[in-house]
Amino acid sequence: MKSVLLIGQSNMAGRGFLNEVTPIYNENIFMLRNGRWQMMTEPIHFDRSVAGVGPAASFAQAWCNANKDEQIGLIPCAEGGSSIDEWNKEGALFRHAVSEAKFAMENSELIAILWHQGESDGRSEKYKNYYQKLNVLVNSFRKELGTLEIPFIVGGLGDYLGKSGFGKSCVEYDLINKELHEYAENNKNCYFVTGEKLYSNPDGIHINAESQRRFGIRYFEAYQTKSNIIEPLDNEVNIVKELCEREYTIAEKRYITLEQFTLGKGSMEEVMNFLK
Repeated sequence: MKSVLLIGQSNMAGRGFLNEVTPIYNENIFMLRNGRWQMMTEPIHFDRSVAGVGPAASFAQAWCNANKDEQIGLIPCAEGGSSIDEWNKEGALFRHAVSEAKFAMENSELIAILWHQGESDGRSEKYKNYYQKLNVLVNSFRKELGTLEIPFIVGGLGDYLGKSGFGKSCVEYDLINKELHEYAENNKNCYFVTGEKLYSNPDGIHINAESQRRFGIRYFEAYQTKSNIIEPLDNEVNIVKELCEREYTIAEKRYITLEQFTLGKGSMEEVMNFLK
């Protein structure tokens, strides 16, 4: 099995509203939970009770479409509200992510690290030291995990920031994006993914669910093509639609039925039909 480490702050953890998009279920996509690989369901992260849709599910589904009958595992380690300083190599977030990744690597091959962070640093000229701090972070993860060539994919901040709600204070998001893009340009196996034309929840800071689905396929495009994605992909909406309209397998239907029953949304009769 392949695996992917998810790090950064809340827009990697996901705050998109679950009811606004078609769920993604795939028996070949797993998430690391309580030391075990479990079939993925959203929210993938549980850093907050409000966790929701992030970019990882559509990234993983796109990966599965390109790698038929192979399996991928997601390692959720993003932390809402975290600054890049909190991801220093001596800090708890870094050490936790390394620990989870090493555990996952006992029975999977780590193939990428996905990073989305910067809203917490998008003011007070913090962008001036961002490049240097990101460089230390990237090299520290690669060294600690023994994966010196692993692709490190950084997502840009949304251009809706600095305008309303909680995102109003992030007035230097474009300067953070410049540092992220420049870092990807200057460093081997690092790729930048634009946040252009993504849209937010009403809070003005968190990427909405529909945009997160599109963001995930941009991340995958960067991974697949080993290149920076500097503008939205052609036909993103249709690509996402095709990802989500696949026919569920028997195992996936069983999983969904049991999930719905446990949530009080299905009948025992429906469950027993799958257990016959």
